Amino acid sequence: MSHSDSLALPVIDFALLTGDEQQRKEAVEKLGKAAREVGFFYLINHGVVQALSESVQNVARTFFSLPQEEKLKVKMENSPHFRGYNLAGVEITRSQPDYREQFDIGAEREAVVNSPESPTWLRMQGPNQWPQALPELQTVLTGWQQDMTQVALELLRGFAEALELPRNAFDNLYGDYPNEHIKLIRYPGRQESESSQGVGAHKDSGFLTLLLQDDQPGLQVEVTPDNWVAASPLPGSFVVNIGELLELASNGYLRATIHRVVSPKADKERLSVAFFLGAQLDAVVPVYPLPDSLARLAIGPTSDPLNPLLREVGWNYLKGRLRSHPEVARRFYPEHSNSE
Repeated sequence: MSHSDSLALPVIDFALLTGDEQQRKEAVEKLGKAAREVGFFYLINHGVVQALSESVQNVARTFFSLPQEEKLKVKMENSPHFRGYNLAGVEITRSQPDYREQFDIGAEREAVVNSPESPTWLRMQGPNQWPQALPELQTVLTGWQQDMTQVALELLRGFAEALELPRNAFDNLYGDYPNEHIKLIRYPGRQESESSQGVGAHKDSGFLTLLLQDDQPGLQVEVTPDNWVAASPLPGSFVVNIGELLELASNGYLRATIHRVVSPKADKERLSVAFFLGAQLDAVVPVYPLPDSLARLAIGPTSDPLNPLLREVGWNYLKGRLRSHPEVARRFYPEHSNSE
């Protein structure tokens, strides 16, 4: 880890979080500091087997190299649950197209039979679209999802301890039907004359994001206004960042940080795989009371913590998806497609 000193983001050793009492205490302190000051960090010694992460990257590359017609059989436009494949330029961030080809999956569940009284966000629950031409995609990603969930939950409990809350304070928000989400992302190379927006500047909406990067740079983090630093690839690590729900829950003590991806040069491509841990769609995120020593450091979230739309998980998540995927909004959520 000698080159970790030159990294722009903190490094958290996950093994210490599950170590002896003194190790845990120091790791939790470091975790809280990283999450408050930067909102982004590298996670090392996380226990997810390197061979599994490599399998995920390999199967993702194989998927993206399938013939276009095979990928379009599972295009997201067919799914009211926002699952499936998008061509580069289809997803929108800050009103501009993102130049990344991607495939989204969520927790594999039955679609809910909706009644007129059902909240709109309930329609997001449902089955994934899996490409018939690549059956191992489902097997590999399902195994990875299970391992990533365990890491993310342990981190969430570490954050609860950093906030001096009971260790399992967030468990009931996560619940039995968590809103997990995996995104396979391929950033094609772009010419100097073209837009370099791999993905525009944004915050993530859920609890936590864990990102598996390849060896190509591109991810940038806005640590202070207009000061962007590179989250350079660190082999064997995940890049972890805080989502809006944790920022809201901690009244801004934990920080959801704006980030973006700059497209690789024309002769390169970049592959990343993101795991998002969300709360149950029917949860409402409270603002947790923090001890005075921490509350004084809480800067208040940059979004309004009293806005019920933001704190209601289902609406929070749906709002982001409708804005990012106008073609799904028009087809399956016409009553909302003109609201942005």
